[in-house]
Amino acid sequence: MIKGVGIDLVELERIKELLSDRFIERILSEKEMKEYQNLAHEQVKLEFIGGRFAAKEAIFKAVAVGPGNTNYKDFSILHEPSGRPYVESAFFTDKDIVSVSITHTESYAAAFIVIENKESL
Repeated sequence: MIKGVGIDLVELERIKELLSDRFIERILSEKEMKEYQNLAHEQVKLEFIGGRFAAKEAIFKAVAVGPGNTNYKDFSILHEPSGRPYVESAFFTDKDIVSVSITHTESYAAAFIVIENKESL
């Protein structure tokens, strides 16, 4: 059974305007920060931040909570060895299946989240 669906689209130019150490520290978990720090190209860093921001906003929509109840660092968007993104968070239980897809162009980043309950599949 689907528990929630969320989607978000961000303009990378807007993220670029907000980009600061404070913004990055507010959005990225420790695990994401390690990956971000290993990126060399500024456009790739911008796409990384934009994708993570969109994914976390999509999560907030899917679970119907937002900043105040949770925060961006409560969720880590990481990668399997294949490159496929996945969500890691204590917010979800073993009964939850969280699927995430992130895409970006030169101008936009978008993310789509589906949260399912394993027990009702």
